[in-house]
Amino acid sequence: MVFRNQAGRNVTITLENPRDNLTAAEIEAAMDLIIARNIFTSSGGDLVAKQDIRLIDTTTNDLYEPPA
Repeated sequence: MVFRNQAGRNVTITLENPRDNLTAAEIEAAMDLIIARNIFTSSGGDLVAKQDIRLIDTTTNDLYEPPA
């Protein structure tokens, strides 16, 4: 989740292992709640706006097994 703070800078909050079936609407609602209740602050002040939502999917392929 990417927010804009009072200084106009982006602030990213990352969640590890989010639920598989999350929707954009659910995430937006959570972001609205974070902003409305001032749950987090940053060095540039309170979070004041939603900037972006990103779902990053990382796949790891182990390509080497060391000899025993």
